[in-house]
Amino acid sequence: RDTKTEEIIVNLFQTGLTTEEISIIVESLYDKKYSKSTISNITDQVIANVEAFKQKQLESEFAVIYLDATYIPLRRDTVSKEAVHIALGIKMDGSKELLGYAIYPNEAISAWETLLLDLKSRGLTKPLLFVTDGLKGIEETILSIYPKADIQRCLVHVMRNIAWKVRVSDRSFVLNDFKLIRKQSNKIDAMNCLNDFILKWGKTYPKVIESLKGNEYLLTFFDYPEAI
Repeated sequence: RDTKTEEIIVNLFQTGLTTEEISIIVESLYDKKYSKSTISNITDQVIANVEAFKQKQLESEFAVIYLDATYIPLRRDTVSKEAVHIALGIKMDGSKELLGYAIYPNEAISAWETLLLDLKSRGLTKPLLFVTDGLKGIEETILSIYPKADIQRCLVHVMRNIAWKVRVSDRSFVLNDFKLIRKQSNKIDAMNCLNDFILKWGKTYPKVIESLKGNEYLLTFFDYPEAI
């Protein structure tokens, strides 16, 4: 076998195929039998890479850390979608780094707590700003581990939540008005714009306004330099 063959086997493994399925595919490509144990020996390098990633030491400071979960099909006894909780960091120089992940059946506070504790144990001690989707309890969990960090509620998620609560006929008007808030040049103007939004749509959509009034993490990013 050569390096190219091993790359193909690893790529097939990463798609979720079993060693038996990969063996059949490789045999059809090269007219040569590869046993399941041979396939397994080759794919073990993927497991080693995963373990190395999980133990990697992190820089102490990050400007921004995004926390969000995405659902992807995972093979166990059967194939079903599970929540991959992902922490993506933005360094002080603006470059991105995937910091860690945790897999749970559904998005859960316990998963985020485990992931954040892991990041801290690997050296991340001074995150400036977390951006989250607003999962219930997520802010409290972050501050219990990083009490000096700031938190910004992801405005894309906020807008999605608003869109679900308003009539289709009003949706574009409401969302366009909401977008104006984050486009302001400073926090005072943004707060004034938010108040205008509340006055304009409060009677028509009180539940939307209630969720915004109770959200103390809507405009945190205005406290930072424009670059961040």
